Amino acid sequence: MAAPLPDWLEPLPDAERMRADDAWAIEQQGVPSLDLMERAGAGLARLTAELAPEGPVAVVCGKGNNGGDGLVAARLLREQDREVRVLLTGAAEELRGDPAANLERLTGDGPEPFAPDSLTGAAAVVDALLGTGFSGEPRDPIRGAIEAINGSGAVVAAADVPSGVDASTGVVAGAAVRADGTATFHAAKPGLWIAPGKEHAGQVRVIEIGIPPGAPTRADVGLIQPQALGQIPRREPNSTKFREGAVLVVGGSAGLTGAPSLASEAAARAGAGYVTAAVPRSLSLVFELRLLEVMTRALPDEDGTLGPSAVEPALHAAERVDAMVLGPGLGRADDTLEFARELARRVELPLLIDADGLNAHAGVIDSLAQRPGPTVLTPHAGELARLLDCPSAEIEAERLRHARAAADASGAIVVLKGDDSLVAEPAGRVAVSPGGAPALATAGTGDVLSGTIGALLAKGMPAFDAACAGVALHAEAGRRAAGVHGPDAVIASDVIASLPAARER
Repeated sequence: MAAPLPDWLEPLPDAERMRADDAWAIEQQGVPSLDLMERAGAGLARLTAELAPEGPVAVVCGKGNNGGDGLVAARLLREQDREVRVLLTGAAEELRGDPAANLERLTGDGPEPFAPDSLTGAAAVVDALLGTGFSGEPRDPIRGAIEAINGSGAVVAAADVPSGVDASTGVVAGAAVRADGTATFHAAKPGLWIAPGKEHAGQVRVIEIGIPPGAPTRADVGLIQPQALGQIPRREPNSTKFREGAVLVVGGSAGLTGAPSLASEAAARAGAGYVTAAVPRSLSLVFELRLLEVMTRALPDEDGTLGPSAVEPALHAAERVDAMVLGPGLGRADDTLEFARELARRVELPLLIDADGLNAHAGVIDSLAQRPGPTVLTPHAGELARLLDCPSAEIEAERLRHARAAADASGAIVVLKGDDSLVAEPAGRVAVSPGGAPALATAGTGDVLSGTIGALLAKGMPAFDAACAGVALHAEAGRRAAGVHGPDAVIASDVIASLPAARER
């Protein structure tokens, strides 16, 4: 069973938990369901008015509670003297319960059947078609309505979740509304922050609808908040370089000296007191000249690549450090991959594996479950696809499921990188990065993340906490670097330079 979410993760309840919270509020706390819908519709109307302060509004309603929320929004927008058309994708007689009650409350013109040209001239469209309970691929007439909304050219506000997006997972199996903003009720849902659903949500606005505090359900997915940085240990007056955490970065090969250098420098900037780069002996002069604040440890190599003969020296180098980063710039020679597998199996330190350290475990990710120490894996979608032996397109389509599968198989904390970086632990908890750092889409920033998390592991932080704080610190550094250089001009070393200011946040 997953542990409770820490207070620096904003709970993201899935559809099942959201239904349970609604039922608890209505059945055990005596909150009228019509009141919940009224507040939801009011929040939806506010968001619509903010996105499109003037001009006609078209509210497109399905027959469920999501449609009821849209009917409330339509009534309230009309009360603000907005021109509003209400469009139903089904017959009005199909509405039941609270949606039917809100159809009766609707003032002004009655609803019209939806038609492809119904949205002509609308400045804003309210998507109130499908709610959080939807999964799968929309069928007509809903599919046709979604396509018309996307082609309308109007500003789009979605009720709770853009129609066609799986609220619990972010999966988009077919047509899905692309909203400019989503008014989500009580709490944001995982699918609003996890790609590809995140790309459809636009601005996410959480609307308080009156569910009392203390609902018994507990989310196991959470959004990383800035407070995650507050758990990083700080240097004290009596600190020493050894007490602040020693990191060993193992990697490098001919033509790939930049990656371990970036990881090592990031570890130092993220607060490690002592960093050593264990690199091929034939390339050690390159690192000696390049790294001023980082020690180097020469490992036996052959033609600039590490092999099995380097395992024992690497283990010896690991005896006086607190965490290891394995993989940056390692290369993919057969002997090198064997070296990475053997070293990962035997080292007892907290271990972060990235890049070719991950490729060494392609198809044998379950072997990591036998490791004697904590493990963090930091794959992008392509690397995770190789680890799980499946197409990368499948990873991108179902990121949450595959991150959890990898964590379960490996017994490790898995950081599936992206704008929505997911931090999954074997017990089921998942942290989601809010992202918003496009500057990180450049070579080398993954190595910066590896070094950053490695430093936090060396400071003794639990692996899940270190990974979450590292992801948050990395993203904030990316945003700050973009503020100086512009997002399109940022390079990895700019992100390293921004780590200190990001941490002080």
